[in-house]
Amino acid sequence: MDNGIVVPVALFLCITLGITYIARLLVNARLRVKMLQACTSKELVEAVVQSDSHRDQMTALRWGILTVTEAIAFGIIQAMGWTDINPGVVAMLLGAFGLGSLLFFVLARRFR
Repeated sequence: MDNGIVVPVALFLCITLGITYIARLLVNARLRVKMLQACTSKELVEAVVQSDSHRDQMTALRWGILTVTEAIAFGIIQAMGWTDINPGVVAMLLGAFGLGSLLFFVLARRFR
């Protein structure tokens, strides 16, 4: 691949994804503000804040587990001496991602 093609495409994708993420954050924040303004119940406000906190904790747990399982897979790949991308390497990485997702599912059900 020519760097003259890869760099502009990667830059375009990064900018597009960044704008999309920012737009999503703004829409969610606006929706939350409108919902809380319309709400008169203090219990509902506390429930919304608590559910947001729980969701953030579960997101951090999921990405932590997935990162650790992928790191283990990369360590195994390095230890095996695999230097080329082949079906075994791809299977190892996909298997680590799947294992991490299953582990998160089990732990998330336990922390409900």
